[in-house]
Amino acid sequence: MKRLINTKKIITALFCASMAITVSCKDNNVEGPVEPTPDPAPELPELPVPGDIHKYKAPLYWTIYEYAREMELAGIPYDQMDLSSDQWDAVIDMMATKFKPYGYNMICTDGFLPQKARDGGIYMSHYGSMPLKELVRRAKEKGLKVGIYDNPLWIKGNLDSKVPGTNYSLRSLTRNPQDKVLYPDVTDRTDFTWLVTDHPGAREYIDGFFKHYHDLGVDYIRMDFMCWYEDGDPGRDYPVTCGYGRERYERGLAYICESASKYGIFTSIVMPELYNDGELERKYCNMTRIVQDTNIGGWHHFSSFNRGKIYDRWPYADNQMDGFTHWSHIGGKGKIILDGDFLRLNKCANDDERRSQVSLQLIAGGPVTIADTPETIGNLDKFYTNEELLALNTDGFIGKPLSDEIDSEGSCIWYGTMSNGDVVMAMFNREEAPRKMSVNLSEIGLSGEYKVRDLWKHADESAVESVFTVTVPRHGCKVVKLTK
Repeated sequence: MKRLINTKKIITALFCASMAITVSCKDNNVEGPVEPTPDPAPELPELPVPGDIHKYKAPLYWTIYEYAREMELAGIPYDQMDLSSDQWDAVIDMMATKFKPYGYNMICTDGFLPQKARDGGIYMSHYGSMPLKELVRRAKEKGLKVGIYDNPLWIKGNLDSKVPGTNYSLRSLTRNPQDKVLYPDVTDRTDFTWLVTDHPGAREYIDGFFKHYHDLGVDYIRMDFMCWYEDGDPGRDYPVTCGYGRERYERGLAYICESASKYGIFTSIVMPELYNDGELERKYCNMTRIVQDTNIGGWHHFSSFNRGKIYDRWPYADNQMDGFTHWSHIGGKGKIILDGDFLRLNKCANDDERRSQVSLQLIAGGPVTIADTPETIGNLDKFYTNEELLALNTDGFIGKPLSDEIDSEGSCIWYGTMSNGDVVMAMFNREEAPRKMSVNLSEIGLSGEYKVRDLWKHADESAVESVFTVTVPRHGCKVVKLTK
């Protein structure tokens, strides 16, 4: 009897389905079967709308990069890279005594060293052997803050742990066979475990990430390898991830912006694709890298590495002059801050190169990030602590080149206006011999006579009218303030 009832139900269902298909085909003048409609995807929440996020000036701080990069070059395995407790104390002492009086108020971690979630937590608790809580405590005692290199799209905790405030496991945030990705056959490299931002619980996980750092006393996060997430970094010979797509990338940035704003944390995005003129990064992030890694630093990173070459995706430029020039149009007052990566002044060949490096960061409105260590800094702190140049950072000054055409004459001349109306102009000589350089004041919107102040010599010079001409040393710069 039970079997008969089931058979009747099946016959009835098949008849109804047949009639439905017949009517559908007749209505659409199409012969043959109709494909079944797939189950609708779960409805996602609307993307949060960012508020007024471009209200910060560029930070002044120290990074562990030089220590870590040298360990990597020495062949030290990743899981053995570390800084001792005494080394951290030496860094904190150096920054507190030599640099804090000039506005450098933070030390920051970077990649390289192991980043672990320990003690049952799901977010990073240790950088190498140093507990982050202890690092923050030591820095705070000397009046310094701690910035952290981490990414809210990375999962570090035990995958069976729960997302804060939910019943979702961390495992449920990772890729599953139903997820549509750009490269379905590619398995992500094991460097990071990525969360999928349209999975339930992703928003709560990201919010918990920023709450974790806020509660530790951290208010600066550097987020790396975003180009891997968005599209697998296709500039390589093979994708390094399956490519989670632009929609998921934007959703991740929107959730990041929402939570970072909620907890008062500054976000710096390190390796973005910057597609569509940095459309998404400008919308959701406070600062973005615009150039290749510092690597060996010095003139190589500032000017000579693949000079004049621009790519169509990350890193776009391999040296700071080209990177700042190419992306200068997306920066400015009330806009995203451009980051030229770290400075290793001990790798420069001479003082002219050192003055050029510091000047470009400040004239472009970018951060000045010291990578020199207590062992390599020597007396180079004097280049980082030029108060007349640092006044640009305090003022929120952001300059532009005369031309954003890479390697043009105009790309070597930068200028901008301070809040009091003074105009600051910088001229950079990227060549191998001294150069006579001239600027017609009308090119930078000025007319009449102006007093001239050299910001490196800390000296007033002869007033100028119409044309400013100077000989700039090889690899050097001339930075002046022009006052009506």
